[in-house]
Amino acid sequence: MTDGEIPVICSGKGCRAPARWRLVWNNPRIHTPDREKVWTACDEHREPLAHHLAVRSFLRRVEALD
Repeated sequence: MTDGEIPVICSGKGCRAPARWRLVWNNPRIHTPDREKVWTACDEHREPLAHHLAVRSFLRRVEALD
């Protein structure tokens, strides 16, 4: 992160930690197939957030933030 950039924060409820992961997902009932939504996650919340999306068959992939 360079000066002036806003840090990416984890999407976990109440979490204010810097995000290190991008969880890419899509809800096929309401989104077109090409639409991708993103949640961000810190190391602690990566697995619980990914699991939440995966059990609903929404999770497409998990990527490291650059």
